[in-house]
Amino acid sequence: MALTVKRLAHQVIENSPGLEDTVIIGLQPRGIYLSDRVVKELGRIIDPALIQYGKLDITFYRDDIRKSLHIANATDIPFSIENKKVVLIDDVLYTGRTIRAALDALLDFGRPKKVSLCVLIDRRFSRELPIQPDFAGKAIDTILSDKVKVHWEGRDEKDEVILL
Repeated sequence: MALTVKRLAHQVIENSPGLEDTVIIGLQPRGIYLSDRVVKELGRIIDPALIQYGKLDITFYRDDIRKSLHIANATDIPFSIENKKVVLIDDVLYTGRTIRAALDALLDFGRPKKVSLCVLIDRRFSRELPIQPDFAGKAIDTILSDKVKVHWEGRDEKDEVILL
């Protein structure tokens, strides 16, 4: 997991040298575990003061908000995204609906110049929307009945990805 996070951070830097006009936004609730680690790794590569990092809750932008119980989390974006390159970070890309909701939510904070997507796990053949990651730690071919669980050391005692 550590090597994958390091690789993702390097890919972000390669595509936005020095993170000039670039902001990092982790998606609540589980994407922030990956984004925290990517931002920490970015801070080893460049001056941490150059990193603009926020967290976005998409609960009220989801298309299934009425069908299931979602607990709202805090949104913390203390900077403008207007005309900036935004790197959205989430743990698993599955149907694409979470990312669609994130794109809707982002517009409340301004109009970005470009939005890139960074994920730890890309479930390639489960997409319902035409959304693809720009940076992916691992692509996993799964069927609809499969579940992918990502455990994080700070929350779940150890780092691991489990396919059920």
